[in-house]
Amino acid sequence: MARAPSSGRADHSLRAMARPTPDTPKRAIAFTGGFLGPRAQARRIRRILELAGLRPQLGLPRPQDVVLAWGHSPRAWRAEASAKRSGAALWRIEDAFLRSLHPGRVSGEPPIGLLLDRCGMHYDPSRPSDLETLLATHPLNDDAMLHRAQHCIARLRHLHLSKYNTHDLAITPPEPGYVLVLDQVRGDASLTHGAERGALPADAVFRDMLDAAQREHPDARILIRAHPESTSGQRAGYYSLRDLGNTSGRVAFIDGPHSPWALLDGAKAVYVVSSQMGFEAILAGHRPRVFGQPFYSGWGLTADERPLERRQRGLTRDQLFVAAMMLYPLWYDPMKDRLCEIEEVIDQLEARVRNFRSDHKGYVALGMRLWKRPALQTFFGRHKALVFAKDPAQADKLAQTTGRRVIGWASAMPESFAGLRVEDGFLRSRGLGANLVPPLSLALDDLGIYYDPNKPSRLEALIAAPLPPGGATRAARLRASILASGVTKYNLEALDDAAAAAIAGLRTARPDAPVVLVPGQVEDDASIRLGTHDICTNRGLLEATRAAMPEAILVYKPHPDVEAGLRQGTVRDAASLADLVLDHTGASQALDLVDQVWTLTSGIGFEALLRGLPVTCLGTPFYAGWGLTEDRGWIPQRRLAATARPTLDHLVHAVLIDYPRYLDPVTKTPCSPEIAVERLASGVVGTPSLALRVLAKAQGLMSGYAWLWRR
Repeated sequence: MARAPSSGRADHSLRAMARPTPDTPKRAIAFTGGFLGPRAQARRIRRILELAGLRPQLGLPRPQDVVLAWGHSPRAWRAEASAKRSGAALWRIEDAFLRSLHPGRVSGEPPIGLLLDRCGMHYDPSRPSDLETLLATHPLNDDAMLHRAQHCIARLRHLHLSKYNTHDLAITPPEPGYVLVLDQVRGDASLTHGAERGALPADAVFRDMLDAAQREHPDARILIRAHPESTSGQRAGYYSLRDLGNTSGRVAFIDGPHSPWALLDGAKAVYVVSSQMGFEAILAGHRPRVFGQPFYSGWGLTADERPLERRQRGLTRDQLFVAAMMLYPLWYDPMKDRLCEIEEVIDQLEARVRNFRSDHKGYVALGMRLWKRPALQTFFGRHKALVFAKDPAQADKLAQTTGRRVIGWASAMPESFAGLRVEDGFLRSRGLGANLVPPLSLALDDLGIYYDPNKPSRLEALIAAPLPPGGATRAARLRASILASGVTKYNLEALDDAAAAAIAGLRTARPDAPVVLVPGQVEDDASIRLGTHDICTNRGLLEATRAAMPEAILVYKPHPDVEAGLRQGTVRDAASLADLVLDHTGASQALDLVDQVWTLTSGIGFEALLRGLPVTCLGTPFYAGWGLTEDRGWIPQRRLAATARPTLDHLVHAVLIDYPRYLDPVTKTPCSPEIAVERLASGVVGTPSLALRVLAKAQGLMSGYAWLWRR
């Protein structure tokens, strides 16, 4: 997602109307546990306010203080009365328009943003709120911010992100051409302060809206979409089965957790009182018919049943988005514990929503070694704990009886395995998996696995697919961050001065000779077994490279697992085949000192591409066959026949953003690749527990007892 330069944001002085200013009162008096309680929601709300310069506390307000109220909640009267009695200012707070996976009432999940309003509240049309003032008076003409808004809207639609995000994208949406009528929960403040303030109570407003939808679209199906809290049984809505009685089947409820964006895509018209989904309808290109007075009505983007006379300005949807989603909210980054911009919130939600959509039905795990299970449980068992099976028969039985899917560690699964394969990601850890260092990234593949070119994989499909909105810019920014920090897959020791001096000496003695890095690999690794043909050993790779480039300076880097004595692949006479052997050297440091890379299937070839180095492949790694490498091995015809040839940033997006998932080692929650890179660069990463360190020490001794490691 592209970030426009932030210069000039401070010039938008009216942004301060939606955020506390340096003269914010030191005392913010609160009266409810929603601000002061011990639960996660209260702690998060308190922290966001603290970062904004407010520290909620108990006490009797003075005129120079501010009293905090949670919107127009049933207990807000205490704050209202106290503020009126003391002469203190009353500020209202609500959840932002992107909140969480589940509604807070259902899960207790804390919000990722707040709306702090010093004049009113966005859903209360009885007086102008800070948001309304922004929409009415702010220039909203900054090209950089409008460009950011366009990308954010496109990304929200692509990712199907809304205020709550437990919808299931696998559900088939209704046949297009229907009229969408949006229900809401009874007694919601947006109705008691947005609909019942008019001539009719909310019940009558919703009844009139449904009647109008039928009358104005006599030949269309009318679909009623309930609020997520109604479908979960938490709160009743305004429509019930009684409303379907005299409609001859033309009016129906939408069953299932459909994506709001998918429903909007298929609708020919949208009817709303004050639901936030009416705002999303505008972003989706609709002109909704509005029966209340929500913040998004009155700006020329809606057909209003009850216009608000003081709103006379015409706005574009991008301008509406800038005010409502970029200037008005206080967005929070829990990974860095700071306020942030909306793009980072979208990154966070993408990681969390992606995990929920994939994992919420649960998994049966097969072929998982004992020491891997805690990490796998953290990655894949957040919404429903993993169940571990002893053998395929037990796994299949559990899957059939529980509705779970079967996952298996890719290298331990037979060719016939029909489940999802699990493998380490490409930004893994600071240390080796063979040393039991827990991973920061793992990938799930429902088609094959990335290192097996003999059949399609999900990674291959992502490389061949079009990029999502803003994907190229985000990938370029991620690649720049990786290069600046020197992050690689394992992030091992740095190059010592003697080795660097040796390479410099070879360059001086042979100035016209290219310096070629030849990365060694684990010779019994699945990527070698499945992705090579004529040459499948480190010795063979060195010999082939020397034969093809007799004048080159060959620098051989053994694989760290081989150096540690944990895996096969030692070349005992490597010094006679290469000009220099780099022992115990990190990939980033080695790549900084060479001109090109020759490899079988090593991930170092991909890391070389990130740095703009030429790469020659003698095997078939995932990055070969796309026009970015010189390929001397076999390439699958499906890659050669791909109509669109990916750019480097396209490849980076597929490999590092779309394919793996990441876990923040600090918060133990799903995170974006940008956070993972930052953690790896800073060294704030996971380490093996004491028990796993004991296993790591014993692993070499116990290698003959393979059964022990697989119990």
